[in-house]
Amino acid sequence: MPPSLRLKDVLAFERGSLAPRFTVWIVMAVAVLSIATGLANISAQSVVGPLAEFIPVGIQRTAGFTGVFTGFLMLTSALGLRRGLHSAWLLTVALLPLTALQGLLQSSPLSAPLVLLSVLALPNVLYTRDRFSRHLSLSTSQQAAFVAIVGVLIYGTVGAYALREDFGGVTTMVDALYYTLVTASTVGYGDAVATSQGARLFSMSVVVLGAASFALALGTLLGPLLEARFAKALGRMSDRNYELREDHVLILGWGELTAAILEELSADADFVLVTDDQERIPVLSDQGIDVLSGNPSDEAPLRAAGIEHAKTVLVATEDDGEDALAVLTARELNPDVRIVAAATNRENVHKLERAGADSVISPIALGAKMLVESSFESA
Repeated sequence: MPPSLRLKDVLAFERGSLAPRFTVWIVMAVAVLSIATGLANISAQSVVGPLAEFIPVGIQRTAGFTGVFTGFLMLTSALGLRRGLHSAWLLTVALLPLTALQGLLQSSPLSAPLVLLSVLALPNVLYTRDRFSRHLSLSTSQQAAFVAIVGVLIYGTVGAYALREDFGGVTTMVDALYYTLVTASTVGYGDAVATSQGARLFSMSVVVLGAASFALALGTLLGPLLEARFAKALGRMSDRNYELREDHVLILGWGELTAAILEELSADADFVLVTDDQERIPVLSDQGIDVLSGNPSDEAPLRAAGIEHAKTVLVATEDDGEDALAVLTARELNPDVRIVAAATNRENVHKLERAGADSVISPIALGAKMLVESSFESA
């Protein structure tokens, strides 16, 4: 391989692999610092930082509470970044200036690292924008759950504010939102009380609608995860559950070599096979093998098979041209994954390596070597 091409590959790999991973870790660090700093400043008796004389204690305490909330949002965005979601990238870009501002408002020695890390993280997040391009796909039930929760919150807040004269403890929109949250979640602290028949009927409707919407949201969010765990334990998976897997082996293509690979894998190995051999798919499924229908060189089936979180990719389509396309696609979708390919023709070994494979094996060359070694051993 020419030195210039080797240097180009190394630079591309460094940018494509290390930078996104560093982005995820630094965002997680900001999230943890935001939570820790907020909790520490909530209990602080006074502002002791360099901006103490300019910031009232009430604003500092408020920044502490919001800092904890922002920290948990940042953790959520970090998990989204780990899956390459563009929406998580947008949320991170919006939250980083907020965490820096909250650190300044809390104005304590503990908040200095938070401000510094937030400022340093933002350029790195902006630099790695292209690495977080996956769009978040929500099912119809998930969209309905989101709309239901937002609708209940709007209904309860507007209704409680409109009936504020019939409620004790509700005078502002914030009070109305607080009432809606504690009522819909069935917490009910008792500091916002209905004082008329109409207000009580309204409260009952908020309880029923809120409980139903929260139950729907939990079902749509946790249901697929639980289904994936049970299906994995039982040995069968549905197409929508493959992408929930992590640290599994992804096998691309079907042929005689693929059959041998499946025989060599241990019984407890976690793997998914992607092939467009429609005649072979039902046979493999009946054997309890997790198989996904699709072209091994297309992005959609590889994403559906959870390539972003796969541990290893084995490419063996018995067509070196298809193998090269599959390697290119896999490397683009997951720069960190280890890719092992099989070259049908020995002269294509270096081509598959240039395509992005970490290791390329030629069954013909390997078989010839074993034959020669066996002949000398027998002699």
